[in-house]
Formats: sequence, structure tokens, C-alpha cells
Amino acid sequence: MSNVETLEGLERRVSVTLPASDIERQVDAKLKQLARNVRMPGFRPGKVPMKIVAQTYGPQVRSEVLSEAVQKAFTDAVKELKVAGYPRFEKKADAADDALEFTATFEVYPEFKVGDIAASKIERPQVSVDDAAVDKTIEILRKQRTRFVPAARGAKEGDRLTIDFEGSIDGEPFQGGSATDFVFGIDDGRMLPEFNTAARGLSAGESKTFELKFPDDYHGKDVAGKTASFEIKVKKIEEPQLPPLDEEFARSLGVADGSLEKMRGEIRTNVERETSKRIEARVKAQALQVLLDSTPLELPKSLIQMETQSLVERAAADLQARGLKPGQIPLDPAAFESTARRRVALGLIIGELARAENLQPKPAEVRAVVEQEAQTYESPAEVVKWFYMQPQRLSEMEGVALEANVVKWVLSKAKVEDKPTAFDDLMGANA
Repeated sequence: MSNVETLEGLERRVSVTLPASDIERQVDAKLKQLARNVRMPGFRPGKVPMKIVAQTYGPQVRSEVLSEAVQKAFTDAVKELKVAGYPRFEKKADAADDALEFTATFEVYPEFKVGDIAASKIERPQVSVDDAAVDKTIEILRKQRTRFVPAARGAKEGDRLTIDFEGSIDGEPFQGGSATDFVFGIDDGRMLPEFNTAARGLSAGESKTFELKFPDDYHGKDVAGKTASFEIKVKKIEEPQLPPLDEEFARSLGVADGSLEKMRGEIRTNVERETSKRIEARVKAQALQVLLDSTPLELPKSLIQMETQSLVERAAADLQARGLKPGQIPLDPAAFESTARRRVALGLIIGELARAENLQPKPAEVRAVVEQEAQTYESPAEVVKWFYMQPQRLSEMEGVALEANVVKWVLSKAKVEDKPTAFDDLMGANA
């Protein structure tokens, strides 16, 4: 590998020399092969003169031959290296007349060993799913099925209002400052606090004029920091009504016979499953962080750029799925770079562990992950079949199974402490 030049960090450069005679010979061979079947007006198939074939297809064929030759020469030159990302080819301007010379600049994967994690500590939450946790979950499910019914009184916290409003700044209307039959909840966080305060206490049919100062960092830059005058008219007030805890509620959760006891049993099972998933997620996050903290390594810039671009594309697709048009919310790649660096680093570390510790998942382990994922659907058996008919989805499950093996390996090496944890602390604000 004497022709490989080491540049800064993981960057390398290799020179590629191609005899011009070899390129011309390959171009001639391809043109002759093409001439056997090419069709042109005024000529029978295979009878088009070579001069015309060369004039018509020569540039394209030469480009293809050159590209293939450069790629093959590069591959041969770096066959003992682990190339990361894609090489950047540049043609040498001062090459000899009888040769074509290129340089290929590229990065290689870093050489490293996973650090010692024996002294690292991981806390494994211990959570009890008791009757109180089931009751709390039932209340959440009731709130999700809240109905709103008309209320003949002044508006208060929790109510849903239908209003008309008009706003102006210095006596002039502004974009987004007015609406008809606008629906919002007084405490749902959609409106600024001053707006909620003004609406509170008003009854249907009543109006009110008030001033509101937009925050300096308000997302609407045209009105940020400015004071507007608003007039609101309340058209309708509705108060929340939770569904009663009865057979009909049980049936709405999929319990066919409406048994409240069976409903509680199914909810407990679901909560226990979700609790286990949350615990696994916390332990996994700590295990992966232990690997990152103990294994500093240089990352190929090309892989970070590729991962950043992938994250940007996924975010754009997600926004589009939510009804936003491309470009409506500009996505700054720099905002994704930190996540991309973490993902690249973890990918390299997990790959090294899989090789060094033989952690590649067995088919039975992949199957277990697929079946676990399928349990969240109505027809698990059909979902399992679907996964095995979708190579890309199955590959994702193989990745999940590999991560699970890596986490197990970390737990077998690090210091794991069981920590009693409150149900609400594990489940977060939604618990």
C-alpha cells in the first residue's frame, strides 16, 4: 500500500493511473459490441457504420468505461483498507499524454478497542404495578375519551370555547390576527396566557376587548414584541364530561362482554408490558452511554455527513406526513449533527463488539424480537408473517436484536444496581 498517502486524521489519498491505450481499447470494444444491435433510421440493425456509432455514442461510452476503470483501479488499490463513505475523485491536470491520472481522497474506519466498563454503574429501575397504577391508567383512558357538553355559565379552566376574534396593531389588522368559529381550550396551551385570562369568566354571547403584548421571541416575527388590541366574542362554551366507569366504557376498550374486572386485568397486563418496555429503555440508554463514555474514538466526517442527511430527510418526511409542505419549516442540518455523531459512534462500537465478542443475533433471537413487536398489534401472527416478507423491516429487527445482545453484554460487565422507582417517575408526565 505504498501509494496510499495519509492526510489529516482518518483521511487518505491514493493515486490512480490508467494507460490511455487501455481506455481506448475498451471504448472500441464497447462501441463494436453496441454497433451489433444499434438501430438508426435509414440503416438495418447491426449495419450502422462505426463512424456514426462512435459520433453518436462515443462520449457516453467513454464516460462509462472511464468511470468503471477508475472505480476498479481504486478498489484494487485500497482492498486492504476499510473505506468509510465515498471517495472524491479528481483528475490530474499535468498527467502524461499516454495516461490518465486521478487522485481519490477518502476516509477509513478508525481502529479502536471498546473501553473497560467494569467500573461503570447502571441503575435498573424496580417498579411495582399496583392497583393505584391501574387506577391512574384508567383515569388517563377516561380523559382521552372526554366529551364536551354545552355549559350555560362563565368560562373556566378545562372548558372548550368557540369564539370569533379580531386583532389589530396600531389600528391596522395583521396576518393571523382574526378568526371565525375558532375553537380552543382555556388551559390547552394553544393561546397566550393573556388571551386565556380575557376569555375566562365570559359567557356565551358576551364580548370583551383587551390588549396583548406578544413575547419578544414569539414565532411570528412580524408581531414579536408588539402590543395588539383584540376583541373576542364568545359563541359557545362546553365543559368536559368524563365517561362513566361502566360496561359501555369497558366495551370501548375492546372488552366484548363489558366486564369491568376483565378490563382491569387487561389494563394491568398492558401497563406491566409498558413498564417493562420503559425499564428496558432506561437500562439500554445507560448501557449505550457507558460504551460511548468509555470508548473515545475519531469519527469519519463522511459518515457523520451521511447520517446527518438521513436524519434531515426523515424529519422532512415526518413533517410532510403531518401535512406541512416541503420547506415550510426549514431544517438546519447543524441541528442534527450531534445526534448523527452519537449514532455513528454507537454504530461503530456495536459493530466492533459484535465482531470481537461474537454478539451477532441468532435467528431465534431475531424471531423473539419480531414476536414481541407484533404483540402491540391486533393480529400478532399476521404481523410476524409481514415482517418476514419485508427484508428491510426484518433487517431493522435484526439491528434491535443485536443491540439487545450488546446491552446484555454490558450488563454482564458493568456494575448494575437495582433502584426502587415510583411508577409516576418511570412513566413520566403522562402517568
